[in-house]
Amino acid sequence: MSTVRAFKRMAKLAITTFVFSAYCFPVLAQTGEQSSSSGTVRVQPDQSNPLGMPPTIGAKTAGNQSNKQIESLLPVDSANTPKIYTKAASTGPSEMDLRQLWNELKLNNPQLASLRESYLSAKATVPQIAAPANPQVGFVWSGMPSNSPLALGGANAPTTQYPGGISNNNSISIAQPFQFPGKRSLASDIANTNAEALLAQSEASYLQLGAQLSSLFFSALASQKQLQVLKESVIRLEMTKNVAKARYSNNSAAYVEYLNAQVAQSAAQADQFNAERQLDVAIKSINTLVGRHAREKLILRADVRRAISNVPTLLELEDYAETSHPTLKSSALQLEAARKGVDLAKKAYLPDFQVIGSSYTPRGPFASNNSTMFYQLEFDLIIPLYFFTKERYGVEQAQRSQAAAEAGNISYRQQIVLGVNTAYAVYEQAKNQTQFLRDRQVPQAEAAYRVGLTQYSNNGQGFNDLLTAQTQLRNLEIALAQAESNLMQAQAVLYVSAGKEPF
Repeated sequence: MSTVRAFKRMAKLAITTFVFSAYCFPVLAQTGEQSSSSGTVRVQPDQSNPLGMPPTIGAKTAGNQSNKQIESLLPVDSANTPKIYTKAASTGPSEMDLRQLWNELKLNNPQLASLRESYLSAKATVPQIAAPANPQVGFVWSGMPSNSPLALGGANAPTTQYPGGISNNNSISIAQPFQFPGKRSLASDIANTNAEALLAQSEASYLQLGAQLSSLFFSALASQKQLQVLKESVIRLEMTKNVAKARYSNNSAAYVEYLNAQVAQSAAQADQFNAERQLDVAIKSINTLVGRHAREKLILRADVRRAISNVPTLLELEDYAETSHPTLKSSALQLEAARKGVDLAKKAYLPDFQVIGSSYTPRGPFASNNSTMFYQLEFDLIIPLYFFTKERYGVEQAQRSQAAAEAGNISYRQQIVLGVNTAYAVYEQAKNQTQFLRDRQVPQAEAAYRVGLTQYSNNGQGFNDLLTAQTQLRNLEIALAQAESNLMQAQAVLYVSAGKEPF
């Protein structure tokens, strides 16, 4: 009996030491693994960021270090840069926050560059329309009999066949057309208004692309938080696996419990690969959207708590949208251009003018010793005839266009206000869901996991309960990270729906 008691005391001491070492060793191993990593894509939020601190992505330990790098992580050079990519391999800083990414988007996005060039092209038509019409220069040789040579040098010299000369009244004329006063300036004003409407449309496209960029930005942060949660889950499962192994050694648990813990740990490690892939895709999409090469290194910085705390009220956002949204600006400019188009169509009833100045001589224009020069001035009117058919239907077309622009302006205004209300409702729902997960469900899951681990470590039953609690905690932490990402995306969409940048 004394031998049995001594053996039991030694077994309890060994189990305690083994559990304590199993708890400490994975943490130290995880810390060492992170410190020796050398990933090429890394997301680094602020220290107070609820989305978590960033471990490196694509890190390789000393045991599985491969000489062949993944192609997506290769450095960008002239050999692996596609021909269609014309920018330099390294552009801008490698560490950016959301504001810097929006600035890069505005400067380097090809779609926005195309819209800017279209705007400048439309602005270049304004001085062309405002410029006067080109003059016309004409040369006339009149009175030439049939089958007679031109005889430019002696056009009026008498011959046996033509005693009176070949031609007379040879002239040079310059014609200058003029539109009725106000037509040309009004047409150039309409072109300028349409160009400004095109600029407002490009600003609306910039906001839409910015909303897409913000969604990718916060999705990358959510993927980073998921990676952190999965790494912590692996550590918890390592502890559970070591406890199950110790209890099996003490004949207090079945070996299948150890195997189940090992399977759950492997499943958590496999989920890390999906999270890393999602993060890598998000980083490449962000690089492409802001005009950088997809394989460039990028570190993201964010202060999510400060961003969440500064959201205007719904009434303030509605007022801002009705006064400053680029789509409404573009619609208002198009309506103004349509109204001016009606005025221009009514001016089509007014005649245009043409002034012609001529000089002529009875001798040829290139003949020597020309005789006296004579001059004449001609004034022409271009009168709209044929019962004003073109003019009448032109006015009707302009009026219909104005009515369509007015209806479109009302429709755009209603859609913008409805979009702000919808985005605000989505934001409130995401905010409530995030607060519920962070304040209630995640703390309850943590408490359930600690209780289950304590009971199971003290030779109690409930291994399945412990695994269930651990799985629920991991799922809720991942759901919290996704809810925080959805909240920030909803906030960005809310600002964009009001026509404002989300910072």
